[in-house]
Amino acid sequence: MNPGAIAAIAYGLLAIGGGIMGYTKSQSKMSLISGSISGVLLLLGGIVALQGISWGLTLAAVVTIALIAVFAVRLFKTQKFMPAGLMIGTGAAALGVLLWTGIA
Repeated sequence: MNPGAIAAIAYGLLAIGGGIMGYTKSQSKMSLISGSISGVLLLLGGIVALQGISWGLTLAAVVTIALIAVFAVRLFKTQKFMPAGLMIGTGAAALGVLLWTGIA
């Protein structure tokens, strides 16, 4: 099993779950849409990487970097750890694994 692929899939599931939670808590359609899109892209990258195709981890890394940036701005604006801090921390961990496994 490729650790980078597993990290991408786990972060993708977290992104989808966060989007659903954002929608149920505050009726934020944007949370649902952005969480679903980014989560599906991360899942796609992880699944493709599991099949041995190198661009899967690259896709996952790009989406992860974008999410870290978006949530860093949100954390700066709101000064609230949840959900921005959680997504930054888990995103940084996932990105570390992706870089460690050697994205193409």
